[in-house]
Amino acid sequence: MQSLMDIGSRDIFDTEHDAFRETARKFFQKEVAPKMADWEKTGYSDRDTWLAAGEYGILGVATPAEVGGIGGSYLHAAICMEEQSYVNSSGPAFSLHSDIVLPYIYKYGSKEQIERLIPDLVSGKKISAIAMTEPEAGSDLQGIKTFAKKDGSDYILNGSKVYITNGWNADLVIVVAVTNREAKSPAHGISLFLVEEGMPGFKKGWLMKKMGLHCSDTAGLFFEDIRLPASALLGEENKGFYYLMNELPQERLNIGVHALAHCEWAFEETRNFVTQRKAFGKTIAQLQTVQHGLAELKTEIAVGRAFIDQCISLHAKNQLDSGMASMSKYWPTDLENRVAYKCVQMHGGAGYLWDTPIAKMYVDARVQPIYGGSNEIMKELIARQIVGGGKKK
Repeated sequence: MQSLMDIGSRDIFDTEHDAFRETARKFFQKEVAPKMADWEKTGYSDRDTWLAAGEYGILGVATPAEVGGIGGSYLHAAICMEEQSYVNSSGPAFSLHSDIVLPYIYKYGSKEQIERLIPDLVSGKKISAIAMTEPEAGSDLQGIKTFAKKDGSDYILNGSKVYITNGWNADLVIVVAVTNREAKSPAHGISLFLVEEGMPGFKKGWLMKKMGLHCSDTAGLFFEDIRLPASALLGEENKGFYYLMNELPQERLNIGVHALAHCEWAFEETRNFVTQRKAFGKTIAQLQTVQHGLAELKTEIAVGRAFIDQCISLHAKNQLDSGMASMSKYWPTDLENRVAYKCVQMHGGAGYLWDTPIAKMYVDARVQPIYGGSNEIMKELIARQIVGGGKKK
């Protein structure tokens, strides 16, 4: 294997997957990479790129064909995530749209919702987001305050959300809201709603300026007395927390897939740099300390790759449990930050310049242990399976 990003080098993929990877790689190299500098300045991607993603079959690739999707598997979805990381692209947030939002709609949506929304989401005509986090509720979803009050057959939605990926561009947002304040526990009183651009009372507050992920739009959203018809309820009333718990393991694996692929990209970027950069009359790749550093990086990344590929395979067969999904998020994202630190160090002063790709990777990696449930929460979830939550028996 000449490169950690070589096509055809992994046993979990067959020749059909490799052919699809060729298509995905072409898309990201042709349609995404050349635009990244512009997106970094604006803070969001252009809609033409979303439409191009639809034309290439990149969006909704794991959404079943019978509901209007491409009809692939999670293996195809993982390929798309990896190829985006292989061009060091922090946006657009295609995987959130395709592999987080779309599953909620085709699994829990009504026939009308599926038929009306999925074709436009798969084609890229509409961009989606999911709004969970609030100013005082992050990893603890049971602490949300956004409230949908029943009014006849309608709901009146009030509240706000922060740090919403795709929020600025979104045409459709799945909003997590409380519907029963008197429920026996907060988890039993949460529902999901479909809020669409143009609805009276739906406001996009501001485009957030972040440390990294400059190509991916992140926004604050406000809901002021939005009247939602019963048809805007996604799934059953008060079942929202149950749906979230079902889907969060895939979200966490998605983050791990991106993180491990980003490690592979960073390694290859750094290997190329050190074999060209000269110091003391030779390339720095000839220095033992650099060689040992590269050996350590490659070993850790190879270990991570074996684990993530196992998780991808298990999830494709619906066998990935919550504990292992938490491991697949926590360990690769911590690794991603270690790799980023070491690769910047090997770049020397050049690694500190914004125009050097490894510098962008360094700041983009920092959020990975935070969102999708902080890594501290991931450790809690893993520990519960080990010691049963510490309950006495």
